Amino acid sequence: MLEIKNLSKTFNPGTINEKLALDNLSLTLNDGDFVTVIGGNGAGKSTMLNAIAGVWKPDCGSILLDGTDVTPLPEYKRAKFLGRVFQDPMMGTAADMEIQENLALAKRRGSRRGLHWGISRQEKQEYQEMLAQLELGLESRLTSKVGLLSGGQRQAVTLLMAAMNSPKLLLLDEHTAALDPKTAAKVLEITDRIVTKGRLTTLMITHNMQDAIRHGNRLIMMSEGHIVVDVRGEEKEKLTVPDLLQLFANASGREMNSDRAILG
Repeated sequence: MLEIKNLSKTFNPGTINEKLALDNLSLTLNDGDFVTVIGGNGAGKSTMLNAIAGVWKPDCGSILLDGTDVTPLPEYKRAKFLGRVFQDPMMGTAADMEIQENLALAKRRGSRRGLHWGISRQEKQEYQEMLAQLELGLESRLTSKVGLLSGGQRQAVTLLMAAMNSPKLLLLDEHTAALDPKTAAKVLEITDRIVTKGRLTTLMITHNMQDAIRHGNRLIMMSEGHIVVDVRGEEKEKLTVPDLLQLFANASGREMNSDRAILG
């Protein structure tokens, strides 16, 4: 479903602030893979996601989505293939619009618009059923402004919006990092349900090693712009944090320097 070939990206080339963010990166995701991504600050995790989304244009290499080369496409043209949830709960929704209006916008993403009633009765019923699955009591608050919701509720709504049209790839960029531990656990539980039910190919960046091990069927670790660890299946299921730290040390030749990732 996703194929990244020899992707490289350097920011501020030729200056004192030159930074090699991606170094000849290659990665393949099969249809239905749920891959967690972890690494220290500056490892290239978010740069990789932004390259996939079209935020950054790579210096070289290519990105194929379901066999189609999307490398030259701008961000807005990739939006119909991708769903994305950001770290900041405020970024995925329109705060001054109702919950049902946000969901309606997401449903119409990438489709032609016409002059007709904005939200039909059938759509309202559909949105209520979707929201009920979150188990957050939002199904009775369709007309509430999204800005009145908590951070966890907003992220849950954003997840629904991102997954609504069954995107070819779902990108989760540390989408629980701004939440308290209890709320983060709830959002991750909802994430698992949505990804499993929709059989969505998913790439999830996390700052928490425990979460990286606990969720998904595959785990990759990044360092200095490339992948140094790639585990899946039974090997991933048996992993512990000490195991993962040792794998990182063996592959990169140095110890993991992110207390945030280690301690969670």
